[in-house]
Amino acid sequence: MRCPYCGSLDTQVKDSRPSEDSAAIRRRRICAACGQRFTTFERVQLRELAVIKRSGRRVPFDRDKLVRSVEIALRKRPVEPERVERMVSGIVRKLESLGENEVRSEQIGELVMEGLKQLDDVAYVRFASVYRNFRDPKDFEKVLGELSPEAAESKK
Repeated sequence: MRCPYCGSLDTQVKDSRPSEDSAAIRRRRICAACGQRFTTFERVQLRELAVIKRSGRRVPFDRDKLVRSVEIALRKRPVEPERVERMVSGIVRKLESLGENEVRSEQIGELVMEGLKQLDDVAYVRFASVYRNFRDPKDFEKVLGELSPEAAESKK
């Protein structure tokens, strides 16, 4: 594993343990060259997934890109990182369990929308506004109408 501080390939694992949801192994490492410590995560990957973009272009599935887009929607929202990690892991498991090597970007977007709807209403609306390419305020009204009536009442 390459050290993120100095780039050395001479690193050692000091501690390994399962992550909180047991979906990954958390490893504490130390660089022999610079002495810096860092954490890595090892996850099971059932298959190599490719994403078919709207343009028809195929790109490798990137879990980190999925995490970044969810984090952008959740920016400055009171949601614990563990809940975000569980949501993303659930999405990845669903995609891998489809049995297909290729998945449409729309499928990923809908799964993220589903997950964000359960996690945080504001993040859901933020993500929807970009994902569905909102053009005017009526688009927001439509998405707000999709939120559960109980959630709307509890927010008042």
